[in-house]
Amino acid sequence: GPRQVGKTTAVHQVIKKWGGPAHYASADLPAPPDAHWVKAQWETARLATKRAGKPTALLVIDEVQKVSRWSEIIKGLFDEDRRQKLPVRVILLGSSSLHVKQGAEESLAGRFELHFCPHWSWSECKKAFKLSLEDWLFYGGYPGAAPLMQSFDRWSSYVSDSLIESVLARDVLQMSNVSKPALLRQLFMLASQVPAQIVSFNKMLGQLQDAGNTTTLAHYLHLLGASFLVSGVNIYSGGVLRQRASSPKLLFWNNAIPSALARQPFAQARAQGEWWGRLVENAVGAHLVNQKPAGAELSYWRDGNLEVDWVLEHRKSLLALEVKSGLSAPHSRGLDAFASRWPKAKTLVIGEGGIPLETFFSTEPAALL
Repeated sequence: GPRQVGKTTAVHQVIKKWGGPAHYASADLPAPPDAHWVKAQWETARLATKRAGKPTALLVIDEVQKVSRWSEIIKGLFDEDRRQKLPVRVILLGSSSLHVKQGAEESLAGRFELHFCPHWSWSECKKAFKLSLEDWLFYGGYPGAAPLMQSFDRWSSYVSDSLIESVLARDVLQMSNVSKPALLRQLFMLASQVPAQIVSFNKMLGQLQDAGNTTTLAHYLHLLGASFLVSGVNIYSGGVLRQRASSPKLLFWNNAIPSALARQPFAQARAQGEWWGRLVENAVGAHLVNQKPAGAELSYWRDGNLEVDWVLEHRKSLLALEVKSGLSAPHSRGLDAFASRWPKAKTLVIGEGGIPLETFFSTEPAALL
């Protein structure tokens, strides 16, 4: 899951309640650790089981994606334990879906369970921090930033410097092959100005310096999405192969990101109807992408002037959603056109004239499907 959503805090709670010996180690070091480092942590857990008379030991490795060829190393040690019947249980934490999932699927097939820890929902923030819906729509769901909300300057600096910059520098640029780091940062800043908007790659090329080509931009957007910052959501095609160069809809995984980068305090952002509408629409998409059931796909749909804000597909269920924040027309011709093309789809209006925002953000997408 993303950085700063509580993965490490949660695992320390598990360690505290663990009945046997436990060992925690973080790979988030100035110099990326190697295979010897992993083996040393593993051996520490093995020795703990022997000293304690062979009760089950718990080994936790945090930010495992930092270790080069981590999945191959883990596979060898895990299989060795199984052969020797050593009672070691392992939890691996990672903040880059690209490297964690890819490594696990390539080397650890049949050996792991995947648990996704998403950005915090409104229900969680309301329970933990008494956040109103409007506060959550603006400040997003980073628990570490919640105590700073009383000072917008402190809050926005914390989100920009401590959260966003850490992910860009340590999870994107350090972990991936990025030939033009400055371009990736430009792309990210451009996206922050247009949350929940459809922007063609050709238009991006016209606004970015040294942009190269659309393939480079699509790759960089994929890297940003794999680090849970901003994703380029594809157009829904009803099972037809999507065009690679289709215009993406820019979705931020957490509303704190565009709010902090816009440098507009809450009152100013709330007074700007169009910007607030974009934050609401982005929050709906972020709720869907963070809380959706495994295997579900999020997209949008557009045909000429007809548009559906978000489309969620899971197995044989199809859900089309239109977000009404007060400025849009009360009736959606886009939903009608979508329903006529895919008669089995369920259509929902979120906001004015439909499901109240409070109800939607308190409901898991699986229940809507």
